[in-house]
Amino acid sequence: MSSTNRSLPLPPGLYKGTALEAAPRLLGQHLVRRTEEGDIVCRIVETESYGGIEDKGSHAYNGRRTARTEVMFSSGGAAYVYLIYGMYHCLNVVTGSVGDPQAVLIRAVEPLTPADAERMASFRSITVKRPSDLSGGPGKLCRALRVDKSHNGTRLDVPGGPLWIEQGADPASLDLVQCPRINIPYAEEYAGRPWRFYIRDNPYVSVNDPQAVSLIWL
Repeated sequence: MSSTNRSLPLPPGLYKGTALEAAPRLLGQHLVRRTEEGDIVCRIVETESYGGIEDKGSHAYNGRRTARTEVMFSSGGAAYVYLIYGMYHCLNVVTGSVGDPQAVLIRAVEPLTPADAERMASFRSITVKRPSDLSGGPGKLCRALRVDKSHNGTRLDVPGGPLWIEQGADPASLDLVQCPRINIPYAEEYAGRPWRFYIRDNPYVSVNDPQAVSLIWL
């Protein structure tokens, strides 16, 4: 599929807001990975918000500025890619203004076509038994899209590079839910904040929370 026949970039304003504002609005949008084997297009189906220096779950909590977190302090629209457990990469979308470290973790994506799914499975060298096995989780989706630290700082708001985001479905038209983020007990009072968002009943979502509630747009 040629990139010239697909959707437009996201409105610049989406990247200028807070991570909490952007996280649900990224659902339904299309993440594009350009590879030597061809473009892979995925629908974003699960996100988590990590916002600002006050969020104890954020790498930039209390203004922590290191070589790893530096990209979080850049202008919205950059990719923040980091390694966890020494083996899994995680892809985040930086939002907000320069100096305000906001980021949205992309937790799960859904391949847009069977051809996209086939290419992703071949990159992971796995036989997919259920959809979430392919790209339901930040580490899984990065392996399926061959995203690594070389993509840290890539502009996701500029089509045609190795990685970018295009307009997909209007998130207001989707059945979205919100619930607490996953695996951040160290975030103390921030651990229970309902800052994880996903498309209800989507089979690619990493973990379905029985206590999730419908997202009400304000």
